[in-house]
Amino acid sequence: MQPLINSVVRQPFDICIVGAGIMGLALARHLSAHWPKASVLVLEQNAGTGQETSSRNSEVIHAGLYYPPGSLKARLCVRGNALLYDYCARHDIPHQRIGKLIVAQPGEEAALDQLQTSAQACGVESLTPMSHQDMTRLEPHLQASAALWSPDTGIIDSHALMHRLQHEAELNGALVATNSRLLRADCQGPGIFDVDVEATGEEAPFRLRSRMLINCAGLSANQVAASIGGIDQSLIPALHLVKGHYFALSGRSPFRHLIYPVPDSRHRGLGIHATLDMAGQCRFGPDIEPVSSVDYRVDESRRATFAEAIRTYYPALDETRLQTAYAGIRPRLGSAYADFMIQDEYVHGCPGLIQLFGIESPGLTASLALAELVTLKLQDQAPL
Repeated sequence: MQPLINSVVRQPFDICIVGAGIMGLALARHLSAHWPKASVLVLEQNAGTGQETSSRNSEVIHAGLYYPPGSLKARLCVRGNALLYDYCARHDIPHQRIGKLIVAQPGEEAALDQLQTSAQACGVESLTPMSHQDMTRLEPHLQASAALWSPDTGIIDSHALMHRLQHEAELNGALVATNSRLLRADCQGPGIFDVDVEATGEEAPFRLRSRMLINCAGLSANQVAASIGGIDQSLIPALHLVKGHYFALSGRSPFRHLIYPVPDSRHRGLGIHATLDMAGQCRFGPDIEPVSSVDYRVDESRRATFAEAIRTYYPALDETRLQTAYAGIRPRLGSAYADFMIQDEYVHGCPGLIQLFGIESPGLTASLALAELVTLKLQDQAPL
């Protein structure tokens, strides 16, 4: 990475992306490949890329089971699932299509039927109902009355993915500038954005110009949106920060696949589930805690609550094996279910501006599909 001030002479940039998480890096890679002559700049306020939501999640490749048919989350997750597996295979990114069991306790079986019906409406045809006998044959330590088997759910090394996306973007000529925070942007007219940037090591903020501006700043997306002059600020949605804790299970994992309980009927989350990392270690989470600020400390007092939830499907759990792991913060647009929000010219009236809000789970899985969609929107509104 080179200091941003040394590259200001290249302005005006064609595309300025705010935020270098998985979404920003996927956009930089896709846009720089789609428009090879375009100059692409990515601004990241942290010292490195992907240090927030993108590196503090379950690292799961979702199949698209949980989202309302026709929603952006449903469509982009299903499309993104196929794109991501293909991308990982072509670029040797560590991943495993290990599959997932969604398990029901007595009295919850109808929820599995509803989940399968909804998933099929979203184009997910690979789900298979499992009896108690079939399920325990697959996972002997599991306790449940029935299950759904999702063979297209998997795990991924999210850091390796981000590294590859950034590498390709930079090979295509994109500039990724860390320690560079957008202070303000002004929409001066179609295809003209003046962007004020504060960069570590520079004595004073400086201004650059870009033809297009993409706000995909994740936890800071609302703050970035509020700093853009020339658009209706009432269009900025309310942001709810939701914290999720994770506990790792020391020693050997009792499971070979991902284990998820039936989703929360209030659409607050997917329940405390069991996932595996690429080394085979089992971890549980996340839970859900509304917070007012970003704080990644793990609350050890939640261990007992975790243990109680886990024992509903893994009664042999030894609570002393639960070790604090990490926590993540997701940008949620509502207290319950909320779809991804993509605001373009037809919403705010400013050609060349795209704003992404509420890019939480399944954002990792949907990232390549989201990059496709944003590229199409830009191509329609402000073609290069």
